[in-house]
Order: sequence, then structure tokens, then C-alpha cells
Amino acid sequence: MDHAHSPWQPPLIWRIAQLLARVVVGALARLEVTGDIPAHLRGGPLILAANHISPFDPIVLAAACRDQRVAPRIMATGGLFRAPVIGAAMRRAGHIRVDRGAIGVHRALDDAATAVAAGAPILVYPEGRIGLDPCLWPERGKTGAARLALTCGAPVVPVAQWGSHEVLPYRAPKGLLGGVGRALARRPTVRVHFGDPVDLTDLRPGTPGAARQATDRIIDALTDTLVPLRPDEPDRPRHVDPSRPVDTSRSHRRRPATG
Repeated sequence: MDHAHSPWQPPLIWRIAQLLARVVVGALARLEVTGDIPAHLRGGPLILAANHISPFDPIVLAAACRDQRVAPRIMATGGLFRAPVIGAAMRRAGHIRVDRGAIGVHRALDDAATAVAAGAPILVYPEGRIGLDPCLWPERGKTGAARLALTCGAPVVPVAQWGSHEVLPYRAPKGLLGGVGRALARRPTVRVHFGDPVDLTDLRPGTPGAARQATDRIIDALTDTLVPLRPDEPDRPRHVDPSRPVDTSRSHRRRPATG
């Protein structure tokens, strides 16, 4: 893949949104961002693969990416794009619509591949949904992010986050005011760590099983990156959201208790 191109320039509305996200996160929580995206990767092409534990995740990641001086195009659920105001803002910011379960869902991967080829950093949730693992470890991933990486040849950086589940409940906007009120009073710590790129160099697109192998490596890397963020919560998290359903059908692996 030829990466000789002009870097993607994020629209002003997205830069402003990242600044606002940093303000919102700072008001509701204590944000700790660790790790580092190498300077030569920040402008793309780049795939950021993040775990998904809360409706608050996109705001946290927008703020954390601002700290890293990167403005990724986000692959987000089509419901956001259908919202009257938010949808227009998402489109103007250059984010990519994913209509899960729809016939045209594969268009999102084509759009993302085009964006990566044009030099943009992309943020994806390889699990494909807010995780329902009872211990909030990354679930078995969907293969879309891996197929995108194998097709485009862009590096994949795992982005682990922990603590956003203490800010907004799973069923937000239901329970939104209560969650925000508790967060304002307690200001939980939200941690985000940018890990080392995932090695996928031995895998080739189109090879049988390559997409699943790449997906498992990405989820493994996310799990490994998450471990240091929750050293005192190796199994079930302290904060349990009663509104979150439990589904173990997509459990990837369990982490044993440490220490």
C-alpha cells in the first residue's frame, strides 16, 4: 500500500468536539492517559482498536486522543447518525456510519478502507458492541477491524480504557441524571492506555482463518493492555451496573486473580 499522501485534516468541528469532550470528562472524572502513539503514526494511516464498556466511552476516547494529538475518524453505530443534531455533527466531523444488522453494513468497511487509504486514523471497537462479559474483560471480537487492518496494511494500536462504566449506566440515556450526579460527587478515575502496535505481519488478507487469527490477536492485545489499568479488580469489577445484561456467549478468556 502506498502511504505517500497528504495527511487527513480533521474538520474544525471535530477538533472543537474533542476539546469539549476533555472538559466534560474533566468535570465528571479524573482522566489518566498513559502510553504513547509514535509521532509518525498520529496523522494516520492508523487503526485504534478500543474496548467498549460504557456509553461514555466515545467521550473518554475523544478526550484521550486529544491528549495524544490525534483526531481519529470514529466508526460509530448508525443510530447516532440518525439523531437530528448529533447525526449532522457526526457527518460533518467525518465519522463513519456502521448500520449493524443491515444489508449494507459492509459499506462501512469500504468507507473505512477508503479513509485509511487517504491517510486518516480510524477508531474502531473490535468487539462490535458494549461488552456484556460479567467481569468486563474484552469479548471475542468481530472480524471487521482485522479485515480492515489486513486489507489496508495500517498498524493497529490497542487502546484500553477502564472506569467509564462508573460514569454512565449501560442503558443511558435512562438513568443518565443519576449517573452524572454520582460522577460529579465521586469523580471516579478513568484510565486510558495506548499500547504497542499488534504484530499482524505474518498474516495475509484472503488466507483462510487470517481474519479470525488477527481478531484474536487484537483482542489479546487489548486484554493485555487493560490488565495494568485494573490491578485491584482482576475479576468482577467493584462497580456493578444493575441495568447491564450479562452474556457469556462471546467471552474471549478470563484473567486469573493476580497478586
